[in-house]
Formats: sequence, structure tokens, C-alpha cells
Amino acid sequence: MSIFTHVTVGTNDLPNARSFYDKVLGALGHKRMADLGDNGSIWGESAPSFFVLKPANGAPATVGNGVTVSFEASDRAAIDAFHAAALASGGTCEGVPGPRGWAPNAYAAYARDLDGNKLAAYCFKPA
Repeated sequence: MSIFTHVTVGTNDLPNARSFYDKVLGALGHKRMADLGDNGSIWGESAPSFFVLKPANGAPATVGNGVTVSFEASDRAAIDAFHAAALASGGTCEGVPGPRGWAPNAYAAYARDLDGNKLAAYCFKPA
């Protein structure tokens, strides 16, 4: 059983966030499942799991210091594609694709989205 129903990050520019996540999450096999009008959108593979929303309180979206949203990738090539899509879509690099020594076969990449939210993609399968 999954520990989460979904994860949400905020945005201050929904049209650009939609374009960014369509490409970045598309590289991991996820698709946009729903748009919530001018308030946000939802992505997932077979069920809604990642939300990008304008903050409900009307204040600007801000980045959580120390917060990272990490996505599971099917293989290392998907992680490379995730990272490349993030950079090509205006995101910034927070860690190039490669092995991570804290777990056997850990391979990951890190990027920040257009609002500064820190993202990662991980695979634990051998090369």
C-alpha cells in the first residue's frame, strides 16, 4: 500500500508549470490527468498523484527549504530523460544523473522547476 495519496507543489505561473510538467513527468511515463481551471493541474500514471496548484490562500507560492519531491523511474534512461526535459524546459540542475552511494543500485537526478521546487527521479535497478 502506498504511503501517500498525492503530493502538491505550488506555482505562480500555471501555464508555464503545465508545460514544464507535461514534458518532465512525461519522460517518466506520467500524463496530465485533469486541469482544475485556473487553479492547477494533476498528473499521474493510472491515478492522480502529483498536483501543481496556485496556493488556496491567495499568497504567492514559495519553495519549502529542505523539501524534495522524488519520482520513481522505470530505468536509468528515464532518469536521464527526466533531467534533460527539466533543463530544456527552463528548470535548473540540482544534481546530474548518476549513481548515488547511499543505497545499492541507486541512480538519480535532481532539478528545480520554474518556481524553484526541488525534484528528483530515482531508480534502484542495476544498470
